[in-house]
Amino acid sequence: MKLLFKQRLFSWFDSYDIYNEAGETEYVVRGQLAWGHCLKIYDPYGREVGMVKERVLTLLPKFELFLRGQYLGCISKEFSFLRPRYNIDCNGWHVEGDLFEWDYRILDASGRCVAMISKEVFRLTDTYVIDVCNSQDALCALMLALAIDAEKCSRND
Repeated sequence: MKLLFKQRLFSWFDSYDIYNEAGETEYVVRGQLAWGHCLKIYDPYGREVGMVKERVLTLLPKFELFLRGQYLGCISKEFSFLRPRYNIDCNGWHVEGDLFEWDYRILDASGRCVAMISKEVFRLTDTYVIDVCNSQDALCALMLALAIDAEKCSRND
Protein backbone atom coordinates (compact mmCIF):
# COMPACT_ATOMS: atom_id res chain seq x y z
CA MET A 1 0.00 0.00 0.00
CA LYS A 2 1.30 3.45 -0.91
CA LEU A 3 0.35 6.75 0.72
CA LEU A 4 1.21 10.20 -0.60
CA PHE A 5 1.85 12.59 2.28
CA LYS A 6 1.59 16.21 1.10
CA GLN A 7 1.83 19.38 3.20
CA ARG A 8 -0.73 22.08 2.42
CA LEU A 9 0.84 25.17 0.88
CA PHE A 10 -0.88 27.93 2.86
CA SER A 11 -1.52 26.99 6.47
CA TRP A 12 -0.71 28.66 9.79
CA PHE A 13 -0.18 25.30 11.49
CA ASP A 14 1.15 22.01 10.15
CA SER A 15 -1.51 20.66 7.84
CA TYR A 16 -1.28 17.68 5.52
CA ASP A 17 -3.43 15.67 3.15
CA ILE A 18 -2.71 11.96 2.82
CA TYR A 19 -3.80 10.23 -0.38
CA ASN A 20 -3.90 6.57 -1.38
CA GLU A 21 -2.70 5.21 -4.73
CA ALA A 22 -6.06 6.02 -6.35
CA GLY A 23 -5.72 9.70 -5.35
CA GLU A 24 -8.47 9.48 -2.72
CA THR A 25 -8.06 11.18 0.66
CA GLU A 26 -7.08 8.54 3.20
CA TYR A 27 -6.29 10.89 6.13
CA VAL A 28 -6.24 14.60 6.94
CA VAL A 29 -3.69 15.93 9.42
CA ARG A 30 -4.20 19.19 11.27
CA GLY A 31 -1.71 20.87 13.56
CA GLN A 32 -3.00 22.17 16.87
CA LEU A 33 -1.82 25.18 18.83
CA ALA A 34 0.44 23.72 21.52
CA TRP A 35 3.86 24.02 23.08
CA GLY A 36 5.70 21.73 20.68
CA HIS A 37 4.15 20.00 17.70
CA CYS A 38 0.70 18.45 18.12
CA LEU A 39 -0.68 16.79 14.99
CA LYS A 40 -4.13 15.22 14.93
CA ILE A 41 -4.98 12.67 12.25
CA TYR A 42 -8.53 12.32 10.94
CA ASP A 43 -10.13 9.75 8.65
CA PRO A 44 -12.03 10.97 5.54
CA TYR A 45 -15.21 11.27 7.65
CA GLY A 46 -13.64 13.68 10.16
CA ARG A 47 -13.15 11.17 13.00
CA GLU A 48 -9.89 11.49 14.94
CA VAL A 49 -7.89 8.28 14.52
CA GLY A 50 -4.44 9.29 15.75
CA MET A 51 -2.24 11.97 17.24
CA VAL A 52 1.47 12.79 17.30
CA LYS A 53 2.46 15.04 20.21
CA GLU A 54 5.95 16.37 20.86
CA ARG A 55 7.35 16.01 24.36
CA VAL A 56 9.05 19.24 25.32
CA LEU A 57 12.08 19.81 27.53
CA THR A 58 13.88 16.61 26.52
CA LEU A 59 17.55 16.22 25.59
CA LEU A 60 16.73 14.72 22.19
CA PRO A 61 13.44 15.14 20.31
CA LYS A 62 10.63 12.79 21.41
CA PHE A 63 7.10 12.37 20.13
CA GLU A 64 4.27 10.44 21.74
CA LEU A 65 1.97 8.45 19.45
CA PHE A 66 -1.72 7.93 20.17
CA LEU A 67 -4.00 5.55 18.26
CA ARG A 68 -7.72 6.30 18.69
CA GLY A 69 -7.04 8.12 21.97
CA GLN A 70 -4.88 5.33 23.45
CA TYR A 71 -1.16 5.81 24.08
CA LEU A 72 0.72 3.64 21.58
CA GLY A 73 4.33 4.55 22.28
CA CYS A 74 7.05 7.09 21.73
CA ILE A 75 9.55 7.79 18.94
CA SER A 76 12.81 9.43 19.98
CA LYS A 77 15.83 10.52 18.01
CA GLU A 78 19.04 8.69 18.91
CA PHE A 79 22.58 9.99 18.93
CA SER A 80 24.11 8.88 15.63
CA PHE A 81 26.76 9.91 13.15
CA LEU A 82 25.98 10.60 9.50
CA ARG A 83 22.69 8.68 9.32
CA PRO A 84 19.71 9.64 11.47
CA ARG A 85 18.28 6.92 13.72
CA TYR A 86 15.09 6.85 15.73
CA ASN A 87 13.99 4.47 18.46
CA ILE A 88 10.37 3.43 18.84
CA ASP A 89 9.22 1.91 22.13
CA CYS A 90 6.33 -0.02 20.58
CA ASN A 91 6.05 -2.84 18.03
CA GLY A 92 9.81 -3.50 18.34
CA TRP A 93 10.31 -1.14 15.39
CA HIS A 94 13.17 1.26 14.68
CA VAL A 95 13.82 3.80 11.95
CA GLU A 96 16.96 4.37 9.91
CA GLY A 97 17.51 7.25 7.51
CA ASP A 98 19.92 7.99 4.70
CA LEU A 99 22.73 10.53 4.78
CA PHE A 100 20.61 13.34 3.28
CA GLU A 101 17.58 12.57 5.50
CA TRP A 102 15.26 12.13 2.51
CA ASP A 103 14.63 8.40 2.71
CA TYR A 104 13.83 6.26 5.77
CA ARG A 105 13.22 2.59 6.47
CA ILE A 106 11.02 1.35 9.28
CA LEU A 107 12.29 -2.04 10.41
CA ASP A 108 10.78 -4.58 12.77
CA ALA A 109 12.69 -6.34 15.58
CA SER A 110 14.07 -8.97 13.19
CA GLY A 111 15.27 -6.36 10.66
CA ARG A 112 12.50 -6.86 8.11
CA CYS A 113 11.21 -3.77 6.36
CA VAL A 114 7.78 -2.60 7.58
CA ALA A 115 7.66 0.56 5.45
CA MET A 116 9.76 2.89 3.32
CA ILE A 117 9.40 6.68 3.58
CA SER A 118 10.80 8.72 0.68
CA LYS A 119 10.84 12.48 0.36
CA GLU A 120 10.07 13.85 -3.08
CA VAL A 121 12.49 16.66 -3.82
CA PHE A 122 11.86 19.79 -5.86
CA ARG A 123 8.32 20.29 -4.51
CA LEU A 124 6.89 23.53 -3.08
CA THR A 125 5.88 21.78 0.15
CA ASP A 126 7.07 18.70 2.04
CA THR A 127 5.89 15.66 0.10
CA TYR A 128 6.60 12.06 1.07
CA VAL A 129 5.67 8.67 -0.32
CA ILE A 130 5.06 6.01 2.33
CA ASP A 131 5.26 2.48 0.95
CA VAL A 132 3.83 0.10 3.57
CA CYS A 133 4.22 -3.68 3.28
CA ASN A 134 1.08 -4.45 5.33
CA SER A 135 -1.87 -2.01 5.06
CA GLN A 136 -2.63 -2.56 8.78
CA ASP A 137 0.64 -0.71 9.56
CA ALA A 138 -0.23 2.34 7.41
CA LEU A 139 -1.48 4.62 10.20
CA CYS A 140 1.48 3.83 12.47
CA ALA A 141 3.91 4.42 9.58
CA LEU A 142 2.18 7.74 8.86
CA MET A 143 2.55 8.81 12.50
CA LEU A 144 6.27 8.03 12.35
CA ALA A 145 6.65 10.04 9.12
CA LEU A 146 4.84 12.98 10.75
CA ALA A 147 7.11 12.83 13.82
CA ILE A 148 10.27 12.71 11.68
CA ASP A 149 9.07 15.64 9.56
CA ALA A 150 8.17 17.66 12.67
CA GLU A 151 11.59 16.96 14.20
CA LYS A 152 13.32 18.13 11.00
CA CYS A 153 11.15 21.27 10.87
CA SER A 154 11.99 22.11 14.51
CA ARG A 155 15.68 21.69 13.82
CA ASN A 156 15.53 23.96 10.76
CA ASP A 157 13.54 26.79 12.42
